[in-house]
Amino acid sequence: MQSDFPVIEGSYLRDILDQPRALDETLAGLEVSKTLDRLGDRLRQGKFKTVVLTGMGSSLHALHPLNLKLINHGLTAMMVETSELLHYWNRLLDPKTLIVAVSQSGQSAEIVRLLEINHGRSSVIAITNTPGSPLAERADATILSQAGPEFSVSCKTYVAALMALHWLGDVMCERDLQTTRQELKAAGPAVRDYLVHWGEHVQNLARVLEDTRRLFLVGRGPSLAAVGTGALIVKESDHFHAEGMSSAAFRHGPFEMLSHEAFVFVFAGDPKTRDLNQRLFEDVRETRGRAELVGEGAASPSCTLPAAARSIHSILEILPMQMVTLALAARAGREPGRFELASKITTTE
Repeated sequence: MQSDFPVIEGSYLRDILDQPRALDETLAGLEVSKTLDRLGDRLRQGKFKTVVLTGMGSSLHALHPLNLKLINHGLTAMMVETSELLHYWNRLLDPKTLIVAVSQSGQSAEIVRLLEINHGRSSVIAITNTPGSPLAERADATILSQAGPEFSVSCKTYVAALMALHWLGDVMCERDLQTTRQELKAAGPAVRDYLVHWGEHVQNLARVLEDTRRLFLVGRGPSLAAVGTGALIVKESDHFHAEGMSSAAFRHGPFEMLSHEAFVFVFAGDPKTRDLNQRLFEDVRETRGRAELVGEGAASPSCTLPAAARSIHSILEILPMQMVTLALAARAGREPGRFELASKITTTE
């Protein structure tokens, strides 16, 4: 089949193809400010009891790798959607809590409200793409990504935020930042190597997804960032329903929904649980389901991640799902990423 390429060759695709530049420029701007250094010292001295990681949508999903990094370093960290933090978890807002708040716009309704009710009780580290925004201006320390303006659905702002969060995690955990910078330096070229074949990826996935009515994205550990964000951007870009969940959760019920109309993307992910994910992939195929494995050495070139250090895989894992959004749009003959009901910045809580 021939996919309808002209309909997808718009602003959303241009943002996807701009991701290598966004990563390179974000890396160039990363530094440890005096305030960030001071907050890191206080964390290591035990003056913060809890690190609360918060955001909405893809900004929340992007926090999965940092959450695991902090926990594995021996810190008490938790991810909380900003809306829930406002209304049900607000007792955490005290001087012993350090908040890491992620918002691409820095002015979404929940983030602005959080800044108002926190009112200096907890120290706040911001990750945002928008200098001069309420979050950038009112946080104690701010790390800016350099993705630039974005048309609609989060793509380059998401990968740039992942890079900034990786940097922040290594600052907080006292890792060698020269090594960190070298690892992150490979991200832009790796993304560029994958995207140079975007047309082939879209054609391939458009064929693979023929007759698909239900889409599942499953993984474990750091891959939950791409799982959650991938399902979200499919819904936003294509008006096509997709669910993201852990591989284990998929076995607890949704496995029953396997049919020729269902398609499962299984993220191979971290070596710690790769065998479990591989087994799920095989079980789906052996039952009556359709599936592709996403990772290094995957059978499909469209689902194969560029060779890179394990530490930056979270940045690369979203790429095949971005191609899925383009493939579904091409099949449907609609422009991907053009909002009809929602808006780029959510200003109503």
